Amino acid sequence: MDVELLSRIQFGLTAGFHFIYPPLTIGLGVLIAIIEFMYFKTNDEIYRKMADFWAKLFAINFVIGVATGIVMEFEFGTNWSNYARFVGDIFGSPLAAEGVFAFFLESTFLGLYLVGKNRLSRFMRFFSFLMVAFGSTLSALWILIANSWQQTPAGYKVEGGRAVLTNFWEAVFNPTMPSMFLHTVDASFITGAMFMAGVSAYFLIKGKNLELAKRSLKLAVVFGVIVSILQLFPFGDESARVVAKTQPEKLASFEGLFKTQSKAPLLVFGIPDPSQNKMLVEIGIPGALSFLADHNFNAVVKGIDSFPKNDLPPMTLTFYSFHLMVALGTLFILTFLVGVYLLYKKKIYTTKPFLTALWAFIPLPYIANELGWITTEVGRQPWAVYGLLRTKDAFSPLPVGDVWLSLIGFTLVYAVLFGVFLYLIIHTVKSFKMD
Repeated sequence: MDVELLSRIQFGLTAGFHFIYPPLTIGLGVLIAIIEFMYFKTNDEIYRKMADFWAKLFAINFVIGVATGIVMEFEFGTNWSNYARFVGDIFGSPLAAEGVFAFFLESTFLGLYLVGKNRLSRFMRFFSFLMVAFGSTLSALWILIANSWQQTPAGYKVEGGRAVLTNFWEAVFNPTMPSMFLHTVDASFITGAMFMAGVSAYFLIKGKNLELAKRSLKLAVVFGVIVSILQLFPFGDESARVVAKTQPEKLASFEGLFKTQSKAPLLVFGIPDPSQNKMLVEIGIPGALSFLADHNFNAVVKGIDSFPKNDLPPMTLTFYSFHLMVALGTLFILTFLVGVYLLYKKKIYTTKPFLTALWAFIPLPYIANELGWITTEVGRQPWAVYGLLRTKDAFSPLPVGDVWLSLIGFTLVYAVLFGVFLYLIIHTVKSFKMD
């Protein structure tokens, strides 16, 4: 393997591993804030105990997430120095804002909550975790501003071989930022809802902490059905339309659209063969992709044949990541709809097959998040910054042995951290007993 490929693998490993944790921080943070609000309004001790339990799991996730995120920022300077040199004037601003305005807010109020929650008033408990939830979402906003700028650069000029910021707000509100932010944060809400539902289902199956489990499951299912439907429409719908306008070759790879055409079909199932530029198996809805891209069933959608070969992303990985993500998103909608139905019928707490499914589904939103990240980032290739800087020109010219050494080291450390994370989460859940 050459240095470019090794550097890409290493960054993919570190970024992908870090991305396990922020979605739960965002999603679970909002749910805990809702629980604290219920405690503030009702003074019901069950809500206080619920918040205390979920906050323990939140804290474990938060600490591991922070530890894994620090490495990525150093990698920009070590493994991707040419990239850092090109985007530093622009990329540095949102990263600095994330640290100053978001991370400090989130961590300060989390510390206040964890250390002083037994001495805080009900309102201050609620306000503290509201600020934690707000801080985590604000952190995601600044990170996604930086990432979305790579997808659709705006508010810049290239000067002396570097991208120089000319308009801060144009760079912030670049074409993909709003849809990427809403889509990613909503995916985090789904992650939090499924996590809370799955752990609550485990308690119900085991006959433990029943009142906490029932109230938590009800909250998770109602919250989950809302955010999972929103992920389909309007957030998913808008994301697809933005990609069609700004990165049409990415959309063509998503959908295995080899030929430019009007009334383009939206694939329900397909098996692409990039070597022959055709679909081996194809089941689609005629005109639906055209409508999705332009709200017009007769709209022309550019296919792979419209782009130079060296500007196309790797199709197989992009295609399957996208479609597996969509399939999982559909499963989440169906799961939470069944949950709402069982809740309405007053059967949700005793329907063991459904509870077992919820418990087993806990990893699925994590998988969907990783697939979405792969779809977005691999779909941008061969560009590190779309249309401006190719990935092959962005990495640092390091010795191959050095990159191998750091890659092996990170893999071992992250494996240990993930083992610690799983142990702490599982131990906390299994050992918890509500007073």
